[in-house]
Amino acid sequence: MKVGIFDSGTGGMSVLHEAYHLLGDDVSYIFYADLDHVPYGLKTTDQIIKYSKDIAEFLIKKGVDAIVVACNTATAAAIEVLRHDYDLPILGMEPAVKPAVEETELRKRILVMATPVTIREDKLAHLLERVDDYHRVDLLPMPNLVTFAENGEFDSENVESYILERLDNLNISDYQALVLGCTHFNYFKPSFRKIFGSCTLIIDGNAGTIRHLADICGLKLNDKPDKKVEFSDLSNMLKYGKTEYYISGRPINDEIYYNKLLTLHNRLEAIREL
Repeated sequence: MKVGIFDSGTGGMSVLHEAYHLLGDDVSYIFYADLDHVPYGLKTTDQIIKYSKDIAEFLIKKGVDAIVVACNTATAAAIEVLRHDYDLPILGMEPAVKPAVEETELRKRILVMATPVTIREDKLAHLLERVDDYHRVDLLPMPNLVTFAENGEFDSENVESYILERLDNLNISDYQALVLGCTHFNYFKPSFRKIFGSCTLIIDGNAGTIRHLADICGLKLNDKPDKKVEFSDLSNMLKYGKTEYYISGRPINDEIYYNKLLTLHNRLEAIREL
């Protein structure tokens, strides 16, 4: 089976990496990073729908059997259009509010960090209506984290200062869970852990999305999901999962960029359990 995974940029690598952990060797992948249009979080809904349809058509021509929209922003803006227009399983991402609600105490609050588009679209509002019965969830737009991630700037003073600045009007100790509502935000788990402390749950929707994909498509989950998935060189990375990588429809032929992807995979492995 061939699965297409796309994102506005490299945030969706965190979903691909989780698929490597959870799914078996009978799955191959196409990963599509739409770097020509990143960040989606500052685009209009109509723009995001157009980008998403163009990508879906590209992936379908490449023979994928299912598509994962590994972008909370594109999911919020375009998932219903994609499902209406194309006849194959199309799965999206949504902030993991439901598990956060289920795993925290009623008196504790939950913070969802996401892009401005994810926060403004109706999909998140409807999710909160369904699961946030006691109105414990606060929403915080974090658009600059996407830019930091695309620039490969994860652990700098600038990153930490930006996060603290956005949190300035909030009492961090009120939050028992932090929900990462953008796949780019996974790269910043060390900073979040440092700021929020060891008692705060950090939750993303990656594993849930891949398990749902397995259920929908009849795929067997890996017996050893906690195996190490790290790469010593490009050859090792490119063979793993029989993955093809594209930037806005163009095959990557730049060794420097491939090395960037290798670095991202290994970072995701190193911080996976934070």
